Order: sequence, then structure tokens, then C-alpha cells
Amino acid sequence: MMNIQPGRFRSPADLKTEVWSSSICDCCDDMKICECCFGFWCPCCLICQISTDFGECFCLPLLDIFTNCVPAGSLALLSTMRERYRIQGTICNDCLLVTCCTPCARCQMARELKLLKGDIHRQ
Repeated sequence: MMNIQPGRFRSPADLKTEVWSSSICDCCDDMKICECCFGFWCPCCLICQISTDFGECFCLPLLDIFTNCVPAGSLALLSTMRERYRIQGTICNDCLLVTCCTPCARCQMARELKLLKGDIHRQ
């Protein structure tokens, strides 16, 4: 027989306590990471690499090519990454970020993944 005690309800918002390890404008802070150059000269390659590193399909970012206003692949990766790692934010902020600052958002995702994989250290 199993006895389950009631506990305090925690909304999903209570669980989101992390923040991004770097700002959206930190693209050029550490040139050893090279997301700045990679994201500028070959943005399609960068987002496909991010998708692969994140464990998603290599072709997911190709959705960005077929959508007019909002880059759907980048939005899907950013919001899923934020949810998986419990980073504070909203889907509205994610949408604005990838629509208005697509290269910076991609660089931020790449830096976050490298940090989480242990390739770089928080400053």
C-alpha cells in the first residue's frame, strides 16, 4: 500500500530560477568562442550546429528559410532551451528576440550550450 502526502503546489513559474549566462549583446566578449564570427559569416551553419548540439534535428533551422516574419526554427530552439534549462523568460520575449535580433539570439544560444557542456566557464 502506498500513501502519498499532499504537497505544496508549485507552478512552472516557480521552477524557473536561472538566467542566461551571458547577455544578448555579449557576442564579441570572448572571441575564442567564435560564435560572433561564425554567426556573422555563416548564420545557417551556426544555427544548424546549435540544433545538433542541442539534440534536435539538423534540419529544424531550415524552417527559418520558409517563414516570412518570425524565424520558426530559431524560436523553437530558443524557447525549448529556455524551458529545458529553466531559464526565466516568456514566449513573447523569445519571439521578439529571434525576430528583431536573430544573429545575437543564435550566438547567445551557442554560448549557453557551450557553458552547459563544460567547454567554457561562467565569468
